[in-house]
Amino acid sequence: MSATEATERDGTMGSAPAPDASVPQPAPGATPPQAPPLIARAAAELVGTAALVAIVVGSGIQATELTKDVGLQLLANSTATVFGLGVLIALLGPVSGAHFNPVVTLTEWWTARRGGAGVTLRETAAYVPAQIAGAIAGAILADAMFGEPLVTWSTHDRSTGHLLLGEVVATAGLILLIFGLARTDRLRFAPVAVASYIGAAYWFTSSTSFANPAVTIGRAFTDTFAGIAPGSVPGFIGMQIIGAAVGLALVALIFMTGRREAEQPTE
Repeated sequence: MSATEATERDGTMGSAPAPDASVPQPAPGATPPQAPPLIARAAAELVGTAALVAIVVGSGIQATELTKDVGLQLLANSTATVFGLGVLIALLGPVSGAHFNPVVTLTEWWTARRGGAGVTLRETAAYVPAQIAGAIAGAILADAMFGEPLVTWSTHDRSTGHLLLGEVVATAGLILLIFGLARTDRLRFAPVAVASYIGAAYWFTSSTSFANPAVTIGRAFTDTFAGIAPGSVPGFIGMQIIGAAVGLALVALIFMTGRREAEQPTE
């Protein structure tokens, strides 16, 4: 599909007619009108997360086989992730919202219970396990494709303080981006914007931007370039949750509604 053929649909690129700009669009992952069955949406989250982790782990293995230069390895890894993630969001966004990330799903649920658009508790209970299972399956698949042991716990320690800070920053920025796009009715840019942000965060954060508890768990199952030691997983997930809270607070602060009108003097 060419760029001129792509049109807006539920925050992603698709072939459906562009929505009326006057109609508020659902937040990423919110149940759209005539939503597919929950089993289809959970399957989309499982397959999408599995594919994402397979891309991250597989490109990391490929990079280390092609060069010993760590900079080039990270460049190859981040480039593959950018293109792969963008494609996955464009493909599966119209089905499930293309979360592939428990912090995005949980943040959606939190905004929904406070009156915003988002996933229900039932959807959250289906999405999160699917994402975690998909991440583990994706890591095993990547290892299988490159002839690595199917499951080998990573020995790549990532427990130092500056890496944990990097995860807070990476996750806060991701939540700010996604929900900022939702607040400004620009979710049609999600495939490019989210993929571009993750690609940039590979380089500007010390942790190389996991920003995703499911992906973090999955990457513990492979002792390769993209792996993370199991002992480092709880710290990363804790920082990702903190980062999600920071990101949501920034969304509330930056994208306030009605304040300008309230500050106008009355006649």
